Amino acid sequence: MSATETPAIDPDAVQWSAPADEHPDWPLLVLLHGYGSDERDLFGLVPQLPDRFVIAAVRAPLAPPFPAPGYSWYPIEGLDGRDPQRVTDAATRLLEWISNAVGDSRPVGLLGFSQGAAVSMQALRVSPERFLFAVNLSGYVTPGELPTDVALAERKPPVFWGRGSHDEVIPEPLIAHTIEWLPAHAELSGRVYESLGHSVSQQEFDDVGVFLAKHQTPSA
Repeated sequence: MSATETPAIDPDAVQWSAPADEHPDWPLLVLLHGYGSDERDLFGLVPQLPDRFVIAAVRAPLAPPFPAPGYSWYPIEGLDGRDPQRVTDAATRLLEWISNAVGDSRPVGLLGFSQGAAVSMQALRVSPERFLFAVNLSGYVTPGELPTDVALAERKPPVFWGRGSHDEVIPEPLIAHTIEWLPAHAELSGRVYESLGHSVSQQEFDDVGVFLAKHQTPSA
């Protein structure tokens, strides 16, 4: 499936902390929810995030197979499960939405959980120069090479990766791949949170807040 066949992100389903043009000098922080959730999930984090971001929580464009609730960025079931091209298609749709929403020059950061984190990392790979940083919560880097990986490795943007020591949702081979891949392509920070499953703890929120405050503006 190509990006033209992947549904576009619905601009009417996006939740904003403020109108996009209200604080034109503030960077945009895009929140990407996990599989089976929707834009309201991560938007609840807004009060815990640093000021001076305009925050937008977007809804993934696909519906999981019945009877699963919510939305998904790409299939994780069947023969098409976690197909790298489908992840790239989702990242391309995200880039299109960002361009339509705020243009191509406004600084943008990404924060995703689980499947949304995988799409955040893929968007960073597809367009290394577009983003200030990415926050990968309980997610992974999609295997396979992209032509832009060399440019990403040269730029090494800041990436925060947090995951629980008891997370049994993300397959171990994907975690192993991410452990090997990320340090060569990003300025990596983050930690493994003891006894945490496939979720985010208050301690992790606090660490993310420190990371976001540090990387709100482009590095010199």
